Amino acid sequence: MPVTIGGGLTFCGRALKPEELDLIRQITREFSTLSLTELAHTLCELLEWRRPNGGLKSRECFVFLQALQERGWLPWLPPPQPKKLRPRAAVWDARSEAQPPVAGLVGDYLPVGLQLLDNSENRLLFRQYLQRYHYLGYKVPVGAQLRYFVRSLQPPFPLLACLLFTSAAWKMAPRDTYIGWSETARQTNLPLIVNNSRFLILPWVRVPNLASHILSLAARQLPADWLAAYQARPVLLETLVDGTRYHGGCYRAANWTAAGLTQGRGRMDRSGTAQGVRKHIFLLPLHRHWRERLCDPTRSGLPSEPRSENEPAGDIR
Repeated sequence: MPVTIGGGLTFCGRALKPEELDLIRQITREFSTLSLTELAHTLCELLEWRRPNGGLKSRECFVFLQALQERGWLPWLPPPQPKKLRPRAAVWDARSEAQPPVAGLVGDYLPVGLQLLDNSENRLLFRQYLQRYHYLGYKVPVGAQLRYFVRSLQPPFPLLACLLFTSAAWKMAPRDTYIGWSETARQTNLPLIVNNSRFLILPWVRVPNLASHILSLAARQLPADWLAAYQARPVLLETLVDGTRYHGGCYRAANWTAAGLTQGRGRMDRSGTAQGVRKHIFLLPLHRHWRERLCDPTRSGLPSEPRSENEPAGDIR
């Protein structure tokens, strides 16, 4: 028997109001012939579920509606259709094949530059590198996101690494305890935290201390890039490290702080039953008053004080 949508339901970490739940029921029932994608877009427009830059949170809403549908909370929608199995196409090609070894001292490759990816060709190559060489592979990010190639600016300008930054996890108890914010403050200020969800040093690159140097550069460049893209200047970075694979030394070397362990459920687990590897949570302040900014649920606008001198080391996972 389908379960009636009840209290306590959240979207992007924010509790839904009764009138919002009523509208979700009404729209999904009256327009049940529309696809989930179309319903998500419609609901975001009606409920003003937008990012700080005005863009709709359609992707997050799509995942949200999927979860409601799977739980039987929207019984008037047709059941999800099983995906047809098709031969799996190659997810990479010659463009992402291994290159000649890059080795030596970090000084041999300085200066290093972060290239913000802004065209489909570079994004496709970025996806190939992660799918081919990162142990977690590539998954389409949900929410805000920025991608970078990292290159040496010394000829022949070798590509060294890939960085992916995404929206922060909705809830992580050790992180939230470390910050000390209230539920209201978390819902208000979560966009001021950014997650370094992928950091890949390409496997043919063997340069000691390169990882911490790259992520120090990212700490300086990311806030302005994120502000330009999403109208919010982050004050804190977070990342997760699988302790069964990595010890997180580059984070500690770059002033990241270990804040605890995840529950191992993953950021998209809403049932609390999924089991996975518990990962170490590392945090890095980007602003001298980061805690005050995050804990104040009433403060509007962006921080104007200079950022902290602390610099991040990212996530090699």
